[in-house]
Amino acid sequence: MISFKNDYSEGACPEVLEALVKTNYEQTVGYGEDEYCEEARNLIKENINYPNADIYFLVGGTQANTTVISHSLKPYEAVIACKTGHISIHETGAIEATGHKIIEVDGIDGKLTPNLILNELRKHEDHHMVKPKMVYISNTTEIGTVYTKSELENISKVCKENNLYLYLDGARLASALASEKCDVNLEDYPKYCDVFYIGGTKCGLLFGEAVVIINDEIKKRISIFC
Repeated sequence: MISFKNDYSEGACPEVLEALVKTNYEQTVGYGEDEYCEEARNLIKENINYPNADIYFLVGGTQANTTVISHSLKPYEAVIACKTGHISIHETGAIEATGHKIIEVDGIDGKLTPNLILNELRKHEDHHMVKPKMVYISNTTEIGTVYTKSELENISKVCKENNLYLYLDGARLASALASEKCDVNLEDYPKYCDVFYIGGTKCGLLFGEAVVIINDEIKKRISIFC
């Protein structure tokens, strides 16, 4: 019987395990500065067609989301997300624990739209209110829908016009790319997102996500921490 309960019931792809065993006794430097991490970064840059990206490897999605959001925003800034979004439901208040409010929105089929984002901006113009600075979306979404290229392009346009960061949770990015409904290529994401991550935990690795930073402001802030 094949279980579809989650994306990570099995261990890892055999090729991953074989490579780990083969290199197990090699001595390398830590903190992502070894030759294998550098090779992985170069492969990602090549496949997204963006050589100037900063790339960091983190252990899981919650750590990736918490690190990116908490170090991209100032203390009074907030992130807009669907009520169904992973940071809203399944990360045990990790974002709020850093002092940043999640502005939850009733999405449409698990997605945000330009109008939904603009509505929240209008609601947060008064003094003594948090200021939206980041938009968080997931692809695939938490309910299994997939963003199209035009949807990403329109959201990105609204974010740029209103000085918002667009952050894409890519825990299931591989599933989105494989979907028949997807017309987005991997190299499209740097065009639309300020930061996104490529999920490995749900795509055959033992664990791990690759955070890809495009925005120069976010690069400076994350580099201090990572």
